[in-house]
Amino acid sequence: MDGVTDATFRHIVATHGHPDIVFTEFTSVGEICHSRKGGWGAFQYSQEERPILAQLYGKDPVLFYQAAHIVCEMGFDGLDINMGCPSKNVASSGSGAALIRTPERAVKIMEAAHQGINDWASGQSLREAGVRPMIAEKVHEMNIENNWHPSPQSDRSPIPLSVKTRLGYDEVVIEEWSECLTQGKPEAISIHGRTLQQMYRGQADWEAIGLAAQRLRGKGILVLGNGDIRSLEEALTAIKTYGVDGILIGRAALGNPWIFRRIQDLRLAMNSEAPLDVTQDIIDLPARFQMILDHAAYYETRNPKEGFPRMRKHLGWYCSGFPHAAAMRASMVRTSSMQDVAQVLRDYQSTHLANPTPSIPARTLTNASPVE
Repeated sequence: MDGVTDATFRHIVATHGHPDIVFTEFTSVGEICHSRKGGWGAFQYSQEERPILAQLYGKDPVLFYQAAHIVCEMGFDGLDINMGCPSKNVASSGSGAALIRTPERAVKIMEAAHQGINDWASGQSLREAGVRPMIAEKVHEMNIENNWHPSPQSDRSPIPLSVKTRLGYDEVVIEEWSECLTQGKPEAISIHGRTLQQMYRGQADWEAIGLAAQRLRGKGILVLGNGDIRSLEEALTAIKTYGVDGILIGRAALGNPWIFRRIQDLRLAMNSEAPLDVTQDIIDLPARFQMILDHAAYYETRNPKEGFPRMRKHLGWYCSGFPHAAAMRASMVRTSSMQDVAQVLRDYQSTHLANPTPSIPARTLTNASPVE
């Protein structure tokens, strides 16, 4: 989720929700391979986020070959290729979901990424892979910032390759398209239940995701479903109903990093007819307010002060599903520092918390729209 899953957000989700895996914001292979400035912010990460996958998009197999070396050298636990972004800017360039229309190129991209991973694991250096010296130096700088120490050339292991995609471009072709993707031998395919033209409109088509999962079963490729999942309870239902191997959650985590915290309970429920106990999904206001402060404070430690306005959208997403949330949100989107955030919370408490506030089910919060 471009502009959302930055290093601060991922760290908060990883330390409070503990998902199985996290993905970086998607980043252009052109930026990573050609520029010391653009795109590198997405590759900041903390060790608490592991396992973390670097998510890339583009259309040039040669750049994916080089970028695979970079991703491996930076210590990521996997490389994810975005073949599902519906953004006009991305798709019009032939990248993202537009690759559904050029399956031969899509396969070549995966083959090049695999080759880059394997060549790196065999000991090939960034220079030998054709990576520019200034980019190699940037990788070194980022590794220091991320507190990552690359493995010696004699002790390297290949990382898995995965793909994110959609049901089709302007019509559902996921069964044929997923069959094509298998030629690139990804370890996992994540399927969003809409076409490119749908963007995020309408309902995700989980029946189509399920048919693709059934078609791919037995080929050694994990199938992850994505779209409109708002709670672990819904995730459990989707896994059992449609036969996917797992679920990706995106928008439902906005303002709700706790959504992942009961994954172990979900695993136990997989082999049981008993539903998840939603009474355990309770986040009271003090805990919510502390999370807001923690998120804002950590953001300040990782970013320059003038960049704080980028934090405001996250603050707004936390402000939903409780009394007078809209008024708090209106104040939060004008803050410029963690101290401003703390003052907004103090004002709310002094104005609205004269009486004890009942606990609020987290499920209600995840179902709420970020805009009241």
